[in-house]
Parts: sequence; structure tokens; C-alpha cells
Amino acid sequence: MFTSVLMIEQPLSATDVDFVTTLHDDELSFVVLMQPRGAEDRLLRAIDDVALGELERAVHEADEPEGEQALRPAALALEHSLRSLREAGCEAVGQLVEGHPLDLLKSVVEQTHADEVIVLTAPHLVEEFFHRDWASRARHKVGVPVLKLYAHNDEEDYALGDVGEA
Repeated sequence: MFTSVLMIEQPLSATDVDFVTTLHDDELSFVVLMQPRGAEDRLLRAIDDVALGELERAVHEADEPEGEQALRPAALALEHSLRSLREAGCEAVGQLVEGHPLDLLKSVVEQTHADEVIVLTAPHLVEEFFHRDWASRARHKVGVPVLKLYAHNDEEDYALGDVGEA
């Protein structure tokens, strides 16, 4: 069984599920870590929205639930994602990230003897430019290959980020 730790920040779309479940020919097991939205990221999200030409989204960043209010939507997104992976024939468990995501990621990789980490996120241009995004930072911390993919949304197809080894 091939085990992937999957870090996400939004519910998996059908395209996301199809993509991550076809990366390997083995039977797959996923440990999904769902990061709720945080107020500390609001400015970076707004800058990314502007850089990507999504001005309407930048204006409405303050309307998105954050902190405690973001826990319920994140839990629902996690349950949806786990159900979708299971329906695709994979084993899947998961949890919400409480605290620092990379500390949790490292411990989950060690506990599960994961074969890889997949970071599936929207583009984060500012963080990526300075190599402060999850995937760049995880490569120095987890000791397994880290694959960075851009999550699917209604307007874009997948774009591969970098593939790297820790």
C-alpha cells in the first residue's frame, strides 16, 4: 500500500480526486490534513488575488470565515474530501490542522511511514516567490518526496508545481 499525506486548504473537487488517485498504480492510502483559513493569511491571500487578476476575490477576502468560524467549514470540507477519496477506492483518514501545519505534517509522515507528501493548494505567489509555501518548507522537514500541485477550480486546469525530494 502506497501512503500519501495530502495537505489541502479547500475541499477536493472531482478533478482533484481523479488526479491524486491516478498518480500511482499501487493501492493508495491517504492521510488528509485540512488547514482551516487563518486571519494571518488574509493579506497574502489578497495580494495573490490581485496578482492573479482576481480583484473581486481580493475585495471579498474579509468576508471569508477565519479562525474559530473557519473550523466548521473546514471540517465539512475534510469530510467531503475523505468521502470522495474512499468512493474512488482509496483508504482515507484525516484531521484538521490545529497549530503549525508543518509540525503536524512531520509527525504524521513519521507515524504513518508515508511514502510521499502531496501539497494541493491554490497558487500563493508571494509565499512561493520567497519559498515560504508549504511545499518548499516541507521539503526541508519531512524526509520524503514532496509533490506540489495546484488545486482545481472551475476556471483553471491543473498546473504542476515543483516536484522535489526532502
